[in-house]
Amino acid sequence: MLAPDFWQDRQIAQRHIDRLNSQKEIVSTHERVVLKIHQFLDELELLNEEYSAEMHTLMDHEYRQVMHEIEEFELLILLHHEFDRLNAIVEIHPGAGGTESQDWADMLYRMYVRYADLKSFKVETVDYQVGEEAGLKSVMFVVRGSYAYGYLKAEKGVHRLVRISPFDASGRRHTSFASVDVIPEFTADTDLSINDADLRIDTYRAGGAGGQHINKTDSAVRITHLPSGIVVTSQSQRSQIQNREQAMVVLKAKLYQKKMEEKQMELDRIRGVQKSIEWGSQIRSYVFQPYTLVKDHRSNYETGDVQRVINGDLDSLIYAVLKMGVE
Repeated sequence: MLAPDFWQDRQIAQRHIDRLNSQKEIVSTHERVVLKIHQFLDELELLNEEYSAEMHTLMDHEYRQVMHEIEEFELLILLHHEFDRLNAIVEIHPGAGGTESQDWADMLYRMYVRYADLKSFKVETVDYQVGEEAGLKSVMFVVRGSYAYGYLKAEKGVHRLVRISPFDASGRRHTSFASVDVIPEFTADTDLSINDADLRIDTYRAGGAGGQHINKTDSAVRITHLPSGIVVTSQSQRSQIQNREQAMVVLKAKLYQKKMEEKQMELDRIRGVQKSIEWGSQIRSYVFQPYTLVKDHRSNYETGDVQRVINGDLDSLIYAVLKMGVE
């Protein structure tokens, strides 16, 4: 940083600073945890010498605090991959099953919005397509906050719901699926150029909930990247220019993700790795009837408090998956 040409390329310089700040955060957190542990051990020794019920209650509280600090530090270590600190772009699509699956997709959307609120993250809905009778046909939103992608990357995959459908007059149990895709919102300095000649840009009138400007002007934007066939839309902003900028951010992220996935597929081919991509290979199941259970099929973590999870308390599920080394 003291080199005279350090700020010659501001984008590269900023990346170095971000990496340094991340390392400083890990070191300072480690020092705080070690200090906390030593303090706890000293107090524990005092408890052994002078036991009292009041002191025992205090130590129990101190123990919980120390364990929380250790878990926070472990999360910092786990969230060390290149893009973990970035914002997250999340897409949800219902599976086959009509209204029931569309309602399940909407339930997942509300779950992630509540999770973001609990983590003090901000949510910006980029595109929301309303379902025919209930729920949604698709939704894309950006979760903004430190390590948003690092946390939410564990949610990528197929989510399965088992419940008595409120849309079935016979009161039968239904199984529904919805897919969740999570990619990082790459920064402006991402090494990826897009040729304008490869783009088809369409404008249309926005629909659905979104304020007084909705349905008044052709402000919504759809961008098709012709070589890859990737299509992105944005209708959340007030102007066509803003929606185009937002759509380009998402397109760049999707193209970069596609580039990374192609590299990984080539490595897997060389190594002989085989991965299931079947729709039924769900990562998590949510059962409402005849019993209540949420089970993550990767970590085998499970809880019977399905309502707590649906209301956004996902930390335990995400933490269990991150400890497995999900990238």
